Amino acid sequence: MPETPPLTPTPAAPLSQKARDMMLRVDQAGEYGATRIYAGQLAVMGDHTPAARAIAGMALQEERHRLFLDRMLIERRVRPTLLQPVWNVAGFALGAATALIGPKAAMACTAAVETEIDRHYAEQLAELGDSDPPLAEAIAEFQIEEVEHRTLAIAAGAEQAVAYPLLAGVIRLGCRAAIAISKRI
Repeated sequence: MPETPPLTPTPAAPLSQKARDMMLRVDQAGEYGATRIYAGQLAVMGDHTPAARAIAGMALQEERHRLFLDRMLIERRVRPTLLQPVWNVAGFALGAATALIGPKAAMACTAAVETEIDRHYAEQLAELGDSDPPLAEAIAEFQIEEVEHRTLAIAAGAEQAVAYPLLAGVIRLGCRAAIAISKRI
């Protein structure tokens, strides 16, 4: 029986400018939403607990991500999502609500959000291939930090939050919906 040659992956077709613009739009919206979640949590928690200090550190990284993506939007003349006012309020409300439940629920929120963002960024990197090195490099760097946030949140007791499976599931579903909507609007 003849040997079958090894399968080689088919290189991804270069992404269109429209697809790259959509990626940039949704990523900026996500990083903006993350800053608002952390702002809501810190408004409730203050800054005097270990959880609040950890959240403040993650918030600084998310702000750096957002500022980078804001600059890319301007440089590439890509409009941000029209839903930014919605993500402003929804993010802050989600952060405040989870912090009101308690520090472990706030960390559960982070773990759930970062799980979806890790998946989202991995999909984007696969789609991008080598078609946009500056964007791919930023996404890869941000993904590493998002995974660190999830790891920190789990270590801080995220999975011990009241009704964790339900809370995490609802938040993850909301993230997937926000990603899908922000791509288009």
